[in-house]
Amino acid sequence: MKWARQNGLAFYQFPHLSGFPEIHHGVFTRKGGDSGGPFAELNTALSVGDDAGAVARNRAKVKAASGGGRLQFARQVHGVDVVAFSKDGNGAAPGEILAGDAMITDIPGLNLIIQVADCQAVLLYDPVRRAVANIHSGWRSSVANIIGETVGAMATCFGSDPADVLAGVGPSLGPCCGEFVNYREEIPEPLWAYRIGDHHFDFWAVSRDQLKASGVCESNIHISGLCTRCRTDRFFSYRGEGRTGRFAVVIGLRKNP
Repeated sequence: MKWARQNGLAFYQFPHLSGFPEIHHGVFTRKGGDSGGPFAELNTALSVGDDAGAVARNRAKVKAASGGGRLQFARQVHGVDVVAFSKDGNGAAPGEILAGDAMITDIPGLNLIIQVADCQAVLLYDPVRRAVANIHSGWRSSVANIIGETVGAMATCFGSDPADVLAGVGPSLGPCCGEFVNYREEIPEPLWAYRIGDHHFDFWAVSRDQLKASGVCESNIHISGLCTRCRTDRFFSYRGEGRTGRFAVVIGLRKNP
């Protein structure tokens, strides 16, 4: 991944997505915000016990670094529902916060934001239909194939051909730290092929293969390879820290590319 900086805030970008001037995307770290204690510094979640004023200031910084467009949130519930925001008026209204763990849009200026601390944020962009998606893929949503649901929703709502879609899998729990001691009860047997050693799972590989099975070309898939639990100096990690914040991952179409 590559570093970028805008309005004083540094963030990561996927190299294959950063070449498209019509979109903005950013994988923000925990650095550069106003929160303190276990939420230091750039926590964007209101649900973890952080000071609401600090969260508001942090969100304002992310918004400014994301080109100033509206930050569109969802109520993340570890499910597979996809919330669509469409120029033709079908689906949810921009600004409406609905339960769902993936969002898709073709509306310029609407920046989809996912908040994570070990779960994967998976970014999708269709440069032909000019549509983007942001997916919150924790292990529960992953085993239910929320990635496939989202690629399918882009095809249904915007006419996207999966072969045109580019995908980026953000910093998240890596196979080094993805321990599931009770995997026989939690993870379906078909996914046991992704087990490493006794109890660890490679959910990066799961996401790659789900993207491919959905029709996304392997050459269009980029996995960050950054483990959040290994890098608590840079990212929030629920497994590594317990009480902690959530870092932001954003993608949106620019109003004036």
